[in-house]
Amino acid sequence: MAPVKPDQVFDRTHEWQGLAAFASDRGPGATLGVVSGRRRQGKSFLLQALAQSVGGLYFAATEATEAESLRLFTEALVRHSREVVDPPFRNWDDAIRHLFRQYAAEPTLVVIDEFPFLSRVSSALPSIIQRELGPGGTGRESSVRLILCGSAMSVMGGLLSGRAPLRGRAGLELVVHPFGYQDAATFWGLDDPRLAMQVHMIVGGTPAYRREFTRGDAPSGPDDFDAWVVRTVLNPLTPLFREARYLLAEETDIREPAIYHSVLAAIAQGNTTNGAIGTYVGRRSDQLTHPLTVLEDSALITREPDLFRSGRSTYRITEPLITFYEAIMRRRWPELELGLADAVWRAGQSTFSAQIVGPHFEGICRSYATLHGAEAFGELPAEVGNGTINDAAGKSQLQVDVAALAFPVPNEPRRILSLGESKWGEVMGVGHLRRLERAAALLAARNYDTRETVLACYSAAGFNPELREQATRDPRRIRLLSPQDLYNR
Repeated sequence: MAPVKPDQVFDRTHEWQGLAAFASDRGPGATLGVVSGRRRQGKSFLLQALAQSVGGLYFAATEATEAESLRLFTEALVRHSREVVDPPFRNWDDAIRHLFRQYAAEPTLVVIDEFPFLSRVSSALPSIIQRELGPGGTGRESSVRLILCGSAMSVMGGLLSGRAPLRGRAGLELVVHPFGYQDAATFWGLDDPRLAMQVHMIVGGTPAYRREFTRGDAPSGPDDFDAWVVRTVLNPLTPLFREARYLLAEETDIREPAIYHSVLAAIAQGNTTNGAIGTYVGRRSDQLTHPLTVLEDSALITREPDLFRSGRSTYRITEPLITFYEAIMRRRWPELELGLADAVWRAGQSTFSAQIVGPHFEGICRSYATLHGAEAFGELPAEVGNGTINDAAGKSQLQVDVAALAFPVPNEPRRILSLGESKWGEVMGVGHLRRLERAAALLAARNYDTRETVLACYSAAGFNPELREQATRDPRRIRLLSPQDLYNR
């Protein structure tokens, strides 16, 4: 029987179901699972709860030498099995063989957390595990359900890729992501959708920032948002103040922080193409290939393709706190350390509105289209993103903030489910609708099927009466979406 998710584990239902099925699998032989995700997402909390539920062994590695790590692992194993290890392990060969032989009768969960700490000083460890899981290894007669977990995304991503020893050995591969914007609002206890978005623009959906890093301090209402920013993220006395710096420093592949901070600052300030980033940091585009790849592998940035211009893509920072740090905090760090948070936040309001609020709101709108496209547009989208359309007649380019495309059908034009424009602080009117109509006409001329395309206007500031009237007359074709709609409230 699969273990029941404890009440203290918020959400994570899908993740728990996958982990519980893995831990209770009664099939023959040892099995391997890999769990990864950026720091502070609750991986350890989740795996500790699972181990406790099924009576498994949970071992959290630390930064230590191989000899000390073996001693700590031995102590954890002895406490769990209540059997003395004799003779002591000489190396990880002995430890892994013993582990698989120790638990042969019943399925037993064994979690090794912070696995990159071990593999960094014991580079052969993945190969040792691979050997024991393979033909002739002790894993064939074992019932261990082994989970390797870590936060160094570049290391964990490499465990199962390419020619890595463990490629093809894992029966579970789980990435623990931050909470989505809707779940994050519930987790923070925020009922006001606009306020929930503002908080999400700074701390995103990282669970640890709600409790451990702010001691449960959440804005009491819209009027408390500015004061909350000053007393939490901009306060040198809170862990949240230096967190963005630590996120970068914790990635093992980042050895020259200066270039990485400059790249992140470029993206945070709206320089999202390879060329624009190069111009900002003073490097040629080819010189940015390595830092951009490292940041992608570390899951700190992501590359988003332009849906209507093949070969063109833009970069986005995945952690809102890093965007906030690079755009607001980094340039005013000395003043913040002196306790001048009020003055820094007042001076940074325009930057926050221009460089953070708008792009983040667009991202939330795209998330909505992905999650609720089936009900909003009549069909589950195959792709959701943004796109640029050349308008030769108008000698301009039209930027579509939210585009949802249907699954392709061979020999038929690609159907566009929706084209959308988002505005955080601007009341939308018929002019915005006309832009979307023009975009649909240009795409139709390029052999896209736009006959049933929904034109979606996303606004946090509202819609003027004329646009509302048109939407009322043609509700199938025109959708007006407010923050309340995006949160289904």
